[in-house]
Amino acid sequence: MAHTPPPGDGMPGETATMRLDLWLWAARFFKTRGLARQAIENGKVEVGGQRPKPSRSVRVGDALRVARGEELFEVRVLGLSDTRGPATVARTLYEESEASRAAREQARALRAAAHAGYRAPEGKPDKRARRLIRALGDIDAT
Repeated sequence: MAHTPPPGDGMPGETATMRLDLWLWAARFFKTRGLARQAIENGKVEVGGQRPKPSRSVRVGDALRVARGEELFEVRVLGLSDTRGPATVARTLYEESEASRAAREQARALRAAAHAGYRAPEGKPDKRARRLIRALGDIDAT
């Protein structure tokens, strides 16, 4: 079996590429390659504004848009790696735009504020509280 050099080695005009699902896993956007592949297939990842396939080649300089849960990342690829390393190394593989970072922080602050004012009741309402709840429900009826 012949040894094939990794992409980017050898030819001067050749640029290094790697699979998108592998890069998303190595850059720690998803815990497994399977989750990365599933996110790509479900339209949660865009490359240059288009829906890619998991096997699409990603290059340094590509613009990605990754939706993960309630967060949306807009990043530019800075490096390629096919191994999953520590988070500090993974962060060197991409650069997030300032607008994306600000939007994510604002959305996180809004979610935190929505949860901050709510306090769950410690137990079932007593007889007096049930009467108040029923009375509040009757306001709409009158």
